[in-house]
Amino acid sequence: MFVSSIALMDAASGVETCDVLFRNGTVHDGNGEKAIVADIAVKDGKIAAVGPKLDYVSLITIDCSDCIIAPGFIDLHTHSDDELLNRNTRSNINYLLQGCTTVVTGNCGMGHIDVAKFFQQVDQDGSGTNVAHLLPHGSLRSKVMGKEDRKPKPDELQEMIRLAGVAMQDGAFGISTGLIYVPGTFAETEELIEIAKEIARHEGLYVSHIRGEGQTLLKSVEEAIRIGSEAGCPTHISHFKASGKQSWGTLHIAAKIVEEARRSGKKVTADQYPYAASSTSLEATLLPSWARAGGRSALKDRLDDPEQAAKIRKEVAKELESSIRIQIAGYEPRQAWAGKSLDEIANTESLDIVDVVLTIERNGGASVVNFGMNEEDVRMAMKLPWVATASDGSAKVPSSVIPHPRSFGTFPRKIGHYAIEEGTLALEAAIRSATSLPADILGISDRGRLLPGKVADIIVFDAKNFRDHATYSQPYLPTTGLKHVCIGGSFAVYEGIPTGALLGKSIRKTH
Repeated sequence: MFVSSIALMDAASGVETCDVLFRNGTVHDGNGEKAIVADIAVKDGKIAAVGPKLDYVSLITIDCSDCIIAPGFIDLHTHSDDELLNRNTRSNINYLLQGCTTVVTGNCGMGHIDVAKFFQQVDQDGSGTNVAHLLPHGSLRSKVMGKEDRKPKPDELQEMIRLAGVAMQDGAFGISTGLIYVPGTFAETEELIEIAKEIARHEGLYVSHIRGEGQTLLKSVEEAIRIGSEAGCPTHISHFKASGKQSWGTLHIAAKIVEEARRSGKKVTADQYPYAASSTSLEATLLPSWARAGGRSALKDRLDDPEQAAKIRKEVAKELESSIRIQIAGYEPRQAWAGKSLDEIANTESLDIVDVVLTIERNGGASVVNFGMNEEDVRMAMKLPWVATASDGSAKVPSSVIPHPRSFGTFPRKIGHYAIEEGTLALEAAIRSATSLPADILGISDRGRLLPGKVADIIVFDAKNFRDHATYSQPYLPTTGLKHVCIGGSFAVYEGIPTGALLGKSIRKTH
């Protein structure tokens, strides 16, 4: 139970003063070590002191007995690029209520390539959370050479390198690739190395949705490590997983590949969302990359060609053989299909399942939730000390779409369900995976720990009730148990209620 009080300072007393004083909390510093019972004093947006029974007078004092105080969570992988510029979603409340104070955009090769403009809009209009950004390679490639399946010409490669340098100077933390998406899937390893060399020149990261997360997982992990190593960048693998029944168990081998690279001195890390289902577009899930070259109009032309359509059908059918359940998240022409599986739709419509897929693709495509992972792989990966927690979701408000629940439940699921309830990993390790580890991966030195001098991005939650409630059928249900969120020392959430303040700012990489 929290009790808030207002105290007025006696100017003549000589006692230290602060803006906010958190009393008697179980303080998890974020470094992975055991918690201590302590107070935290916040002044001028920074942490002024941490320790038991601090002798401070504060304007706002909050009793945190029986609750946990932790650094604000840092989500390394979101797709909130446009949402943070939209008046309906820029408050990012579904992330605030998970305890997130910073999100990273520009992932999977998709997003804004004009980093300066993006940051200017974030700072001008306000954001519910802080925002860091990666230069998205797919969007960069599209700008320079379209969605063609070919190597870049020398002048095109030089232009991508030039723009990468501009993005890094404007504060991007690195570059991201989406090597299952058009046009990133057409980029050869050597192209990525050459662009990443420019990123390395600015001490940035190479972040990758790797080329394959199924039967080509191991080769894809090795490629990512090679790109970072030859370019001179730290390598970060997005949403570390093994997809498809034939690939279950191979994540253990992929982890050994990463650990061997780390032992040899390479900087390699990853992130993970704590779910056994993924989510992306239907076309990226089932259609071959050659069929997607040139964009959706080119795809429709291929579907109208009997010979090419027959090849596409064959490859889609093969992909469906390894699937367990693919559920529609959103499909504009038939909104009632949201939440239903391809099998269910095929039965209801008296269609072959491949025809359902191709009908959807002829009419603009759909987002899907793909139940393709093994729970034991998920548990194994979350315990690895180099794997951070990240949602792969986005800022959302309820709509007719039935999205993956990760946008509302990732962090309380990892901490509340897996750490506190199941004991799959220690609570301090789960908190580290959301705080100091992602800060270290990005190279952000002023947050991610509860130490004097750090920015006061602080959360308070009740361990007994900090749980996710979002499900695959009801994905918008909010987290419970979160009490307070401070961003830069001001309250974004107070007593479990968002204040409405847009306290987030752009966080820019400094050189």
